[in-house]
Amino acid sequence: MSAPGCVHCKEVEKILEEIKPDFPTLEVEIIEMLTPKGQEMIQKYQIMASPGIVIDGELFATGGVKKDQLVEKLKSISP
Repeated sequence: MSAPGCVHCKEVEKILEEIKPDFPTLEVEIIEMLTPKGQEMIQKYQIMASPGIVIDGELFATGGVKKDQLVEKLKSISP
């Protein structure tokens, strides 16, 4: 989930670009919070701050995340 002008959203997008080579099967979908799909996800996952990071159907983090935390989570679910 992303919001216009959100600094933390841009930071997470940058992290995802940096780690993509280490996770070639990683699929990323950036959904703007102001769209109908974004509003649906806010309700479903009770996201209170952007970005909201959903991994495999579970809310992982809101309001940003550190690179090492995201890498560890992705390693834990990678085949």
